[in-house]
Amino acid sequence: MIQHVYRRAAAAASVAEVIVATDDERIARAVESFGGHARMTKASHASGTERLAEVAASLACDIVVNVQGDEPLIEPAMIDEAVAPLLADASLEMSSLRRVLDDPADLVSPHVVKVVVDRQDFALYFSRAPIPYRGAPDGTAFRPFKHIGLYVYRRAFLIRLAGLPPTPLEQSERLEQLRALEHGYRIKVVETALDSIGVDTPADLERVRRLVAARPPSAASLAGVSIARLSGY
Repeated sequence: MIQHVYRRAAAAASVAEVIVATDDERIARAVESFGGHARMTKASHASGTERLAEVAASLACDIVVNVQGDEPLIEPAMIDEAVAPLLADASLEMSSLRRVLDDPADLVSPHVVKVVVDRQDFALYFSRAPIPYRGAPDGTAFRPFKHIGLYVYRRAFLIRLAGLPPTPLEQSERLEQLRALEHGYRIKVVETALDSIGVDTPADLERVRRLVAARPPSAASLAGVSIARLSGY
């Protein structure tokens, strides 16, 4: 799976270097076996953000992308979509992705994170529960959005965020991105028409295997990441 993720991330136009950040020597060996670049980190990190920040601290770059290692179907274009706002606006410090949630089962699944945004596409809240709970007072139905767990950070902001104390909502929802919101930082959440499936359960794994097997060989052989450095930044 990590090889699929690694190669997909490397195929993104905005990515210059892909590094797998891990504290597991088995993962590092697997990455090196297919010619990838892995970086060992401390085993004491409480979150992926902290692990990412450890590696980012040694990189000479401005922007860092975090793609979860359990997203084997991530599309390279999705990474480019998430990076674009930070390239266009120097004031932005963090961005992510969302997609219209069209499967009722996903709306109630705690494994599928939902997000609501304001009129400028900044996150208001992330939750494992169905949000928004109901339609608007005038009867208009709100479109629920699935959050896609891909993050883009200014390197300096990532290091600062990782050093902040965990927050109550972050711990309650078990969602690291809530730490940024609870400390008053904004997250730009870009809408994408593309999709990805995070592998959180055995059922997710079987679903991904079927989808990969059904793809043409050229597409199925692509793959992706954990942390990426962007060219020129």
